Amino acid sequence: MPEPLQYTLEGSVALLHMDDGKANALSDAMIDALVAAIERAEKEASAFVLSGRPDRFCAGFDLRVMMSGPDAAKALLERGSSLLMKLYETPIPFVAACTGHALAGGALVLCTADLRIGAEGPYKIGLNEVSIGMPVPVLAMELARDRLAASELGRATLFGEIYDPTGAARAGYLDRVVPAAELLGAAKSEAARLGQLSRRAFAATKQRLRGQTIRHIRATLEEDMRDLLAPA
Repeated sequence: MPEPLQYTLEGSVALLHMDDGKANALSDAMIDALVAAIERAEKEASAFVLSGRPDRFCAGFDLRVMMSGPDAAKALLERGSSLLMKLYETPIPFVAACTGHALAGGALVLCTADLRIGAEGPYKIGLNEVSIGMPVPVLAMELARDRLAASELGRATLFGEIYDPTGAARAGYLDRVVPAAELLGAAKSEAARLGQLSRRAFAATKQRLRGQTIRHIRATLEEDMRDLLAPA
């Protein structure tokens, strides 16, 4: 099985490219690869870009694992939650290059990034939990509350609204949308620009900006996980 993620370093910018040949689900293998790549980037880069394969950014948690039983689902959710918090807290600038569909956990990956650029196209972006019969977890709700426009928060979470890239920029999943051919270049340029900021100042300011949300998520995560996986 090919590696689900490729890591390259261009100057001071690390490029993390997800490609599992399918929908880029957050499987155990993808989560392991992402965690290792983030830790490597934090050591040798000033910023990093996370991209997906053409038309597929990230499909969220691996449904095969989620449907295989409560123990497997809990383990994957715990590991995925740790990944999302690692992305949200990373001390170096993180630019997401959204190459296509980003649903559920994929939309949350966008919410963790410092800057989000999306490709134009007929893509679906959003938190679809309620529309498929699942409550939105506290972690997802708090990331959405932090990053989405207040005017769209109810639609995006309570109604499970799914957006195209233009709508996703309006809602706050993306910061801007560009032609697909320009996406990676734009993301790399922004990462290089942000990477010139003082790392110490950037990391300390991010902690001040996001610290309260991080503490609330960590304080409620275990109890919320139990509630989510309790029998209906």
